[in-house]
Amino acid sequence: MSLDRLVLWRHGETDYNASGRLQGHLDSALTETGRQQARRAAPLIARFAPDTAVSSDLNRARTTAEAFVEVSGASVRLDKRLRETHLGEWQGLSGAEVEHGWPGALETWRSSPTWAPPGGETRVEVAERAAEVVEELDHQHQGTALLCAHGGLITALTAKLVGLPLELWPGLGGIGNCHWVLLKRRSDTHWRLMAYNAGVPAEN
Repeated sequence: MSLDRLVLWRHGETDYNASGRLQGHLDSALTETGRQQARRAAPLIARFAPDTAVSSDLNRARTTAEAFVEVSGASVRLDKRLRETHLGEWQGLSGAEVEHGWPGALETWRSSPTWAPPGGETRVEVAERAAEVVEELDHQHQGTALLCAHGGLITALTAKLVGLPLELWPGLGGIGNCHWVLLKRRSDTHWRLMAYNAGVPAEN
């Protein structure tokens, strides 16, 4: 058995996103805008017809995944390995507060996937735990798998699966709320990037 497609779907806007604060493992909730984003994106996600679906156990991802369940009737399993990057002492702080307490550290973190915030984890570590989920699904399912997760995790996992050298990881941009990444299998160990930061077309 093996998968041939992966859809990596980021959660909708949260109260922390709206206020510009770092979340990490904090269990923030979707705003009404975030719920609307999930409802609008869910039918497009359902068109991928995933054979299996797994979500981060954090509330913002679970609630987003529920919008997919409502339109597809599929079931979604929870896995804490799909949680966002643990940001240690930075969790709950704004970018300005982090810069005040740790001058220059935000830029170091953004530019180096092997550097961790104090008490937190590196992007490499995040990618490794997420890749474990993909590997297990690969042995259990065929077809398409949907992972409902978080922006930092999705970016790191994408970089790892397509085989980017570490120094190129920062070249991948962020993932918008309720946007997704589509990967197709290229070989036993690597994937081909087919769509990145794709989203619902803007309403006129």
